Amino acid sequence: MATIREIAEKAGFSQASVSRILNDDPSFSVKEATRQKILSTSIEMGYENVPRYQRVTIPQDIALLNNSIHDKGLQDAYFDELEVSLRRHVKDERMRVTEYNDVKSLMKDASKYAGFISIGPAPFKRNMLKRLHAVLPHGVFIDINPAPSLFDSVQPDLEQTILDALDELMDAGNKRIGFIGGFGNIMGDHEYSEDPRAFAFRNWTVRLGLDVDGLVFDEGPFTVENGRALGERFVAECGDRLPDALIVAADPIAVGVLQAFAAAGILVPRDMRLVSINNQEIANYTSPTLSSYDINKDELAKAAVFMLSEAISMGRSVNQHMRISTKLVARDSFTPKAR
Repeated sequence: MATIREIAEKAGFSQASVSRILNDDPSFSVKEATRQKILSTSIEMGYENVPRYQRVTIPQDIALLNNSIHDKGLQDAYFDELEVSLRRHVKDERMRVTEYNDVKSLMKDASKYAGFISIGPAPFKRNMLKRLHAVLPHGVFIDINPAPSLFDSVQPDLEQTILDALDELMDAGNKRIGFIGGFGNIMGDHEYSEDPRAFAFRNWTVRLGLDVDGLVFDEGPFTVENGRALGERFVAECGDRLPDALIVAADPIAVGVLQAFAAAGILVPRDMRLVSINNQEIANYTSPTLSSYDINKDELAKAAVFMLSEAISMGRSVNQHMRISTKLVARDSFTPKAR
C-alpha cells in the first residue's frame, strides 16, 4: 500500500496536507482542486485508508446550473420540486452548492468547483457546452441530455413510459389512441421538432399496428395555454371520430386539454380515457382528476448527486446516462384493467 509520503510526492503537496485531507480533518481549509488531486492520487495508488464515504462523496463544492425557463407556470413547478430534492441530497452528502443561471458565469468561476449539476429544459449551444467541458469536465444534466459525449445525464424513462401507457390503454380495451404533446429535443444539439414522448409514441404505435393517422398533435410549449389550444384543434379536426383514449405528454398540457374538452362537451372518461405524465400536484385537483405517470424527482436528484460524486472520486472519463422508471398513479381520467 502506498504511504502518505509517496502520495505527497506524486500529488505535489506536503505530507501534512495529504495527511489532514485523508484523515478528513474538519479544521483544514483547502481548495477543492487540491482536495480532489490528493484523494484521486491516493485512490489511484491503492491507498486503502481513504474513508468509504470520501471515495464516493468527494466533492465539497459544486455548482448548480439552473436552466429553467421562467414564467411557464406548472412547468416551473416541476423543476422547482426537482431543485428542492436536489438541494436536500447535496446537503445530505456534505456538499456546498452555488447556483448559476448562465453558462458563461459558471465557466468564469469553474476553478472553484469539482463539478456541476444542471436542471431545466432550455436548450444549450453545442460550442458553449464544449467550452464548459474544457474548464469543468464533470457535470450531470437532469431531465435532458444535451451533450451525451461530454457530460452525464439522469432522465425519466419517457420512451418506456409511453409504451407502458399504450399497453395499459390497450389492455383496457382502447383501440384508437391519440397523443397531444409539445416541442422538445431528442438528444444533443439536434433540434428535432419531436419531443422524446412524441417520438416514442409514433415509433411504438407503428410497431403495435395502431392507426394514429390524424390523432397526433405535438407542437408549442408545455403550458396550460398551449394544451387548451391543442385540445381545441384536436376536437375540431377529429369531429365525431374521437379516439377511445388519449396520452398527454405532461400534466400542464393535460390541464389545458381538459379545459378544451369541457368547453366542447366532451366528458372524460365517459367519452375518452386520458393518461398524462409527471404526476404533479395539480393532477389531484383537475376535473376529472388525472391518471398520470409519476416521475420520481427525488430519485432523479439522488442519482445525479451520486453520479457526479462517483465520476469525480474515480476520475471517470467515460460518460454515463441513467434512466429512471415511472409508475402510473391511477385517478378518475383512466382506470387500468384489474390484474
